[in-house]
Order: sequence, then structure tokens, then C-alpha cells
Amino acid sequence: MKIVATNIGERKEIDWKGKTVTTGIFKFPVEKPIFLDVEKVKDDVICNREHHGGIDQAVYAYSENHYSYWKELYPNLDWKHGMFGENLTVDDLDESQLHVGDTFKVGEVIIEVTKPRQPCMKLGVRFNNMKIVKQFWQQNIPGIYFKILQTGFVKTGDEFEQIKSCPHNPTIEEVYESKREAKFKPKK
Repeated sequence: MKIVATNIGERKEIDWKGKTVTTGIFKFPVEKPIFLDVEKVKDDVICNREHHGGIDQAVYAYSENHYSYWKELYPNLDWKHGMFGENLTVDDLDESQLHVGDTFKVGEVIIEVTKPRQPCMKLGVRFNNMKIVKQFWQQNIPGIYFKILQTGFVKTGDEFEQIKSCPHNPTIEEVYESKREAKFKPKK
């Protein structure tokens, strides 16, 4: 796995159906290294601290391999890395192969796999179409949140070197499937 883009977002206010929505999901590639801190990426805006950022969600990564699926569904968008609000676009991030607790050295940092991303309405705002939220839930390609065990800089081109493997823990795909089942379980 290798970082193909580092992405940062600014605070943005959007008029969404007559309501002002404040978000940091509009992330775009930057040319300089980015600093991964204990609870967030330095200089990246997080507008909803209740659901984003924090120790277990310090950095969000999404696979460049998943982009082709979404480009077919949304061919008219101006596609750039960072479209999913990810700080790191990684060439081959596979949720079915990465387990909670797996740990990697990348750039100057040491990061640990914690959980999948759960989509919210801000993803719909980013895509200008709320259908993507349900479509995102229906796929097993949610991207991955990481905890930062050692802070530092990462940059485009940095490769992930696995330093700890946790094959007995659930994969990110398995965690996501259980969250989806719980969310969409028919009410009695």
C-alpha cells in the first residue's frame, strides 16, 4: 500500500436545500507533507467533533481502487483525490484484508487500524446527491480510520510497512457489515 495523495479540507458553508451546512468534507490534494497528530490531521478542518476526529479517528484513508466504482455512478463530477473526505488516498487499501489492530509504519508515523467510516449526510452534500449515502452503506468499501501511535509527517509516495498483524481480530469489512446490519435491521 502506498499514499497516492494527501488531502486537506477547509471550513466550508454550503446552502443545502435552504439550510446552511458547515463542513470540512471538501478535501483536496496538497503537495506538501501533512502532519498526523494524535486526534486529527494538522491544518485539516473538522466541523463535527462528535463524529469525526478523536483518538480512534485521527486520520481517514480511502482506496484509490474504489474510485472507479463511484466514477461509473457519478461520471459528471469533477473527480479529484479527497472526494470521500479522506486525508489519505491509498493505492490499494483493502477493507477485507485489514484487521482492527493491524499496525503500520508510514512516513514518520505509526498508525493502527481502528474502524470503518460510516457515511453521513455530508457525503451527500459533497456529491450533491443524497443517494450516495445509501449506496455507500450498501458497499463493503467504507475506507478506514486510523489511530496515531507515533505522530509525524506523511507524504505522497510513502509506503505502508506492516509492523503488527492481528488476524484473529475482525476485518474492517466485517465490522462494517455488522454496523450496516444493526443500522438497517427491521424494527419490530
